[in-house]
Amino acid sequence: MTEKHRAVAIDGPSGAGKSTIAKAVAARCGFIYVDTGAIYRTVGLAVRRADADPHDGAAVAALLPGLDIRFDYGPDGTQRMRLNGEDVSEAIRTPEGSMYASAVAALPVVRAFLLDMQRDMASSHSVVMDGRDIGTVVLPDAGLKIFLTAGLEARAKRRLLELNAKGDPSTFEDVLADMARRDEQDASRAAAPLKAAEDAVLVDTSDMTLEESIDHVCALVKARFGIG
Repeated sequence: MTEKHRAVAIDGPSGAGKSTIAKAVAARCGFIYVDTGAIYRTVGLAVRRADADPHDGAAVAALLPGLDIRFDYGPDGTQRMRLNGEDVSEAIRTPEGSMYASAVAALPVVRAFLLDMQRDMASSHSVVMDGRDIGTVVLPDAGLKIFLTAGLEARAKRRLLELNAKGDPSTFEDVLADMARRDEQDASRAAAPLKAAEDAVLVDTSDMTLEESIDHVCALVKARFGIG
């Protein structure tokens, strides 16, 4: 990573607040925010629409050449995902979408398919990139690596609030069970399992408000890169 283009890698489990915190930190520090989870969710959506098994590597691999996945940014800095020209930014944000994303993310062929897209952003911009293997695989030379986590129940409560605000009728029990399954999938998969990089800074937000979490991560970024 060049001195001109700095990279912050934020990894952690589902519901830890990675996307919200990373987006806010990027805005405050003048970096580009890259939500890699949304990219995998987009692949998952394509697989679901094709009625393919997200665990079947050969079936998913056959779909990849026909996928045109792009992302851009709205006026408010929000990352918008496009699948073959269609804006799917809202369609990918469902509990089912989370499970499909986790399943396809376990496939080496999918990770290889998306790797260059993610690295290209970091080579041309200063980025805050969040996901599950950013510090360990995608950007192993990132100037700052953070492993952002929180207790399972705290993460489920946060995710439930997000879903209910969008009109999703999911219950706490539904979200808790889905999140526990995804944690197990992400931690046990053979390809790039969820784990903290050896040199990552651990940040547990269980007892922090959102604003406190953002302030804390911003302070880490500014200290590491000497930003005033």
